[in-house]
This record gives sequence, structure tokens and C-alpha cells, in this order.
Amino acid sequence: MPRHVKAGMKLRSAVCDTQIMTLKAPAREIDIRIGGAPALLPDEEGESTGLDPKFAEGTLAGKRYVDADETMEFLCTKAGQGTVSVDGVALAVKLPKALPSSD
Repeated sequence: MPRHVKAGMKLRSAVCDTQIMTLKAPAREIDIRIGGAPALLPDEEGESTGLDPKFAEGTLAGKRYVDADETMEFLCTKAGQGTVSVDGVALAVKLPKALPSSD
């Protein structure tokens, strides 16, 4: 279920407790899923098809999730069992930037 996503948009999973907030998103429509099921708006209803084992690594509250090119970024506001994915590719936890050495 592709949709336009914009910064500040809150989404939730239909198959677990995961909730995320969009920090950065591309201008195009994306197929964003949590636990293998389409991500829903907070007041949107969706059918629970069950957690997809391929997308069941879970999310951690307070962590930022990004794609490989960091063109999109989501903040996990409530942890759950589902993995956040876009267009079939699981997002990874954003690593902290290395600080320059002070030698």
C-alpha cells in the first residue's frame, strides 16, 4: 500500500506494538511496512495478517531507522516485534557519527 509520507507523520503497526514517526522522507510514494504489514495512521484500521518472520527482528524505542542512502529516517516511538521496511527492504538502526579525534 504505497503512500506519501511526510516529516512529522506518525505511523503504527497492525501486527505488533511498534509505532514510528517520520523524520525525513522522499517526495515519492513509498511502501512502508512494519512487521511485513502495511504501516497505518494512528486512527486507521487495518487487518492483522500476523507478523512476517522475515520482518520480525523488532524495533527499539528511541532509535532512528534509515535506508542505506539515508534518504529517509524514522524514529521509533514505541518498541515492538516488527521490523520497519520500505519497498521490501528492512531499515537499519542509524549509527552515531564518529567525532574527530582531539590529538
